[in-house]
Amino acid sequence: MIDYGPFWKTLMASSESTYTLITVHRLSSGTIDRLRNNKPMTTTTINDLCRILDCRIEDIAVYIPSESDQQL
Repeated sequence: MIDYGPFWKTLMASSESTYTLITVHRLSSGTIDRLRNNKPMTTTTINDLCRILDCRIEDIAVYIPSESDQQL
């Protein structure tokens, strides 16, 4: 499972907020909802977040093994 917990810590440490992500950087409120609920998102969106927050991908997401992961 991809967990976006690191994103929230990175956001708190930055000068940005969910409000500025939506109004200034034009991220959709749906993207914020996907982050809140650990739902899938594109690498383009993750790239945008890294650019906006000037951080690495590890500061946005982490992989956590889970029993509910899709079988390969």
